[in-house]
This record gives sequence, C-alpha cells and structure tokens, in this order.
Amino acid sequence: MTPRTRRSLLLIAISLAIATMAAVLANRWVNKRVADVDATRPRSLSLVAAATDIPFGAAIEAQNLKTVQILAAEAPTGSFTDSQRLIGRIAKSDIYADEILVERRFATPGLGSTLAAVVTPNMRAVSVRVDDVVGVAGFILPGNRVDLIASHAEGSRAWAETILSDVKVLAVDQKASADKAGPVVVRAVTIEVTPEGAQKLARAKQLGALQLALRNPTDKSVSVTGIYPPPEEAVKVASTPAAATAEPQVKPAVRAKTERGTTNAPHQAPAIEHGISVIRGTTVSQEAIH
Repeated sequence: MTPRTRRSLLLIAISLAIATMAAVLANRWVNKRVADVDATRPRSLSLVAAATDIPFGAAIEAQNLKTVQILAAEAPTGSFTDSQRLIGRIAKSDIYADEILVERRFATPGLGSTLAAVVTPNMRAVSVRVDDVVGVAGFILPGNRVDLIASHAEGSRAWAETILSDVKVLAVDQKASADKAGPVVVRAVTIEVTPEGAQKLARAKQLGALQLALRNPTDKSVSVTGIYPPPEEAVKVASTPAAATAEPQVKPAVRAKTERGTTNAPHQAPAIEHGISVIRGTTVSQEAIH
C-alpha cells in the first residue's frame, strides 16, 4: 500500500469518527430538548367516572363505570385509576353520569343490608312511623334534613319540644334512593341519629306523638330545643287559680255625723248602756230605764 493510499484511509477514518461524534452529540441535544418540552407539557391521567346514574345505597357494578382523560394537575383528591377497586362498593349519596368518582362517596360493604353500610360510624339508623301529615305530605325524601318535634298532653295542656335537630333522612319506606322529586306518601321514615338521639326518640314515642319538620338543605342552623309552653309559665299557671276566689274586701261603713236641727241628716240615737231613744220630729232624746 502506497503512502498516499494509507493517508487517504487515515483521513477517511478520522472523518467517520468526527461524524459519529457529531451524530451522538446531536442526538443527545435533541433528546434533551424533547424532554424539556415534555416536562412543560400538561400531563393527562386516566380516571374512573360514572357511566350511568348511581342511586344512593346501590352497589357498584362494572357497567356503572368508565374511564375519562383529565389533566393530572386537576385530578380530585381520592380519585380512582383502577375501576376494579370500586366494584361492590356502596354509594353513600346519589351519583350522576360522567361524575369523577372519589373515595368519600362510597362505603365499604359488610355483613347485612346495604343501608347499614352507609350509616356514618358512631351513628344509628332509626325508623319513625309517619302518615301524610307527620311525613310533611310525602315531600320527605332520602337525603333530606329534618327536625323532630315531640308532643304530649298533660291534663288539659299540650306540650311540644324539639328533641332532634338537623338529622339526615336515610330512607323512606324501603327505598334509599331519591329517584322521584314529587311527593310520595309513605308509612315509615328512617333517619340517622346519635345513640343519645335514638334514646330520646324511643322515649318520645311512648309519651306522645311525633312530627317531622322539613329543613332547607342549605340551612345548617341548629333549632333551639325548647318546650311550649315554657316550664316557668306552666308553674305560674299552675299556681294561679282558674277563677278568682279571693273575697272582695268590704270597706267598713262610715257612720254619718248628725247634727240637731238638720232636716236631711239621718236620725241616730246616741248609744247608752240602759235606756231608749225617743225621736220627736227632728229632736232625739234619751230616756234611761230605771
């Protein structure tokens, strides 16, 4: 091989090495630029949403679920990426189609009815027998908030007291979903109360009648628990006789003064120990009896 040929081959090898290095550097630069662009681009996430309306107290099935794409930065807390984690869970409230599902909307199923799974921990579910009047003409539906008023009679007086305030309605009759907006006359309403509230309710059932009072869902005020009429008024009424029995005070009669010679003055003889009074015209005389 001539020196000229060797020099040509050397130059070719050097050129290939430089080209290879340039290609590697260019590839690294492009990859870095792509990574920088991807880092600034919003990232999407696949979340589980409701494919159909899910009523309160219903168990979740596969046909109730679907997946939607959403920006990762906008994903709500407690959302699900795996639909299998929701199968068999119990809805704690009404869920509407296309709503992204979150953990706090569901209860874990256990033994017993589905209603037992949606009762808040440390709370109790108690049923109250109602009619068209006690049940507010059928306008009380699952999810509503109500006050409970107990009333009873003592003798000729009637008493009323708010024993429970702002309690949640879990079910009406045997339905736990509010699938109707119109009035439905039912025979029983199941409410969620504390253990102490359950005791108050049981006692009130024995004493007299119960009345439900429907609340505005946005009203979170606590009704003042009181008795009508107030206890102090009852004590006052009990201590006051129904009819006035005090005898009218009779003022002592004022003895009219008489003067002799006065024609319009009443005749009054002076009192003596033993004697009689003799009246002759306007003249009064006393005669003693011996």
